[in-house]
Amino acid sequence: MDSASSREGHDTLRDFTADRRLLALSAMGLVTGTFGAMAAWALLKLIALITNLAYFHLISTEAAYLSHARLGPGSILVPVLGGVLVGFIARYGSDKVRGHGIPEALEAILVGRSRIEPKVAFWKPLSSAIAIGTGGPFGAEGPIIMTGGALGSLFAQFFRLSSAERKTLLAAGAAAGMTGIFGTPVAAVLLAIEVMLFEWKPRSFVPVIVSVIVAIAWRPWLVGPWPLFPHTGIPAMPWWGLALCAGVGVVAGLQSAITTGALYWFEELYERLPIHWMWWPALGGIIVGIGGLIDPASLGVGYDSIGALINGTVRMHAVIALLLVKSIIWVVALASGTSGGTLAPLLLMGGAVGTLEAHVLPFGDPGFWALIAMAAALGGTLRCPLTAMLFAVELTGDVRAMPAVAVACGASFAVTVLLMRRSILTERLARRGRHLTYEYTVDPFEVMRVREIMAHPVQTLPGSLSTEEALAFFDSEPGIKRHKSYPVVDESGRVLGMMSRSDALRGSRGGGTGAETLRERLDSGEVCVGYPEELVGQLADRMVSLDIGRVPIVDRATGKLAGLVARSDVLRVRAHAAQLERERGRVMGMSWLQRRAPRKRSQVTLDANGDLD
Repeated sequence: MDSASSREGHDTLRDFTADRRLLALSAMGLVTGTFGAMAAWALLKLIALITNLAYFHLISTEAAYLSHARLGPGSILVPVLGGVLVGFIARYGSDKVRGHGIPEALEAILVGRSRIEPKVAFWKPLSSAIAIGTGGPFGAEGPIIMTGGALGSLFAQFFRLSSAERKTLLAAGAAAGMTGIFGTPVAAVLLAIEVMLFEWKPRSFVPVIVSVIVAIAWRPWLVGPWPLFPHTGIPAMPWWGLALCAGVGVVAGLQSAITTGALYWFEELYERLPIHWMWWPALGGIIVGIGGLIDPASLGVGYDSIGALINGTVRMHAVIALLLVKSIIWVVALASGTSGGTLAPLLLMGGAVGTLEAHVLPFGDPGFWALIAMAAALGGTLRCPLTAMLFAVELTGDVRAMPAVAVACGASFAVTVLLMRRSILTERLARRGRHLTYEYTVDPFEVMRVREIMAHPVQTLPGSLSTEEALAFFDSEPGIKRHKSYPVVDESGRVLGMMSRSDALRGSRGGGTGAETLRERLDSGEVCVGYPEELVGQLADRMVSLDIGRVPIVDRATGKLAGLVARSDVLRVRAHAAQLERERGRVMGMSWLQRRAPRKRSQVTLDANGDLD
């Protein structure tokens, strides 16, 4: 805190912006948390019901997996029929059900002011349950993120909230839904922050925390206990072990890049087909059905296969079949525009690669390396390394895996951001003409004070000057460049306003004699001023709202002119920040005994009115 401005009692700035609205949004988070948990329970039950009906001809909501099911040639028609139903829902119900959920939620935030239609909350879980229940190789987390987000948005629309506040409740509902499915509250919060909120503020963070805590409290009653995949097989690691974890992360990053590229390559193939997009999921269903004949474990959500990989109980030939078949049918089916999630398939495919790597790595069992590779594949593909780190720990309940997981996720993230311009989440939006950036940086306008950019001393016009004299000042002899406007001050140096040539010209042509003084002309006008201790961003907001190009800066205590800020000065704030990003140089020499010679630095010089010399 600036001590001088603090003594003056004018520094009202805070580390975080928060007001009483935070309490109201947190109370609403109690409701969105309940909605998310209930939606997760309903979706899992609906998936189980459709799976039992489609493959076992039973009416049951008990979890059903297809890993050991005996499927005949007729089973190929099951995912095809599911694709037909999803296509009809997408065309005649809501096309928002297409895709894996998170990009659609992002689009609602960016374009739709966080307002999701009620029909999406109905059709999205139904279409996802049909797609997954009929063998689609997807997870339930993407659809539940969209469904929970839709419920949070719908709830928010009953109240007088801003779009930013609706976004908070949308993200809170989405995080609660993910918590209900996986039992990972901390990872769900981080996913909301890294992927959906585009900000780090108490207004968004606290309600999301409340929502996921409510969801995890509901989970034992609705879904079951957590962690979902208990595991304690973390080996004693040699000092060089973390380097191997980084290597696993690099492989996972390459896997992420290949998977993402293949997904959008198949999307382009579908777009070239001479048939309506509503039939694409049925075509993808043919490949899914064939893949199910080869390896039934590749169908459905595959939570049992994920658990088996973490426990290290899957044989080599089964791992190879699972990796190849799951990768192909997931990419082909998801590219068709059907409804399904990405997290569980990424965990499965990454875990399969980690299991294969375990057979050539010198320590650790297949389950350990499967877990490391799962987290790395997730963090690299979705570009959310923090989420992936905590996700792996919360899934297994073993915090000892954190160092290894952190190294692998960091390496995978580094590979994907270097190789790919966009992630699997943002590429779809980019093809719709949207651009996102996930680089959160400090806004230079929110840390720099006005006194750091204002020009001083400032050339002024006296208030006793007549309008005619002012006009003569602006129309002085050729060769002297005048600024567009100047501050007008009284005898004591207090600011009366700003005067431009056009203002003086209007005064002389307004029916007066031209003897009217600038003080008399400005007495009735409101003066927009700035203060040395306020933030540049606050002043810039006022300048934009009032469409003012030059603002006098006055001392709060005396009211006297202290400086001047022009629009160009404000623009130079960002230029200075960009220069600091680009400018490289050695601060210390090779030897502390060698005294560095003074370095010549480029410097922008301002004249008395804040303009470039």
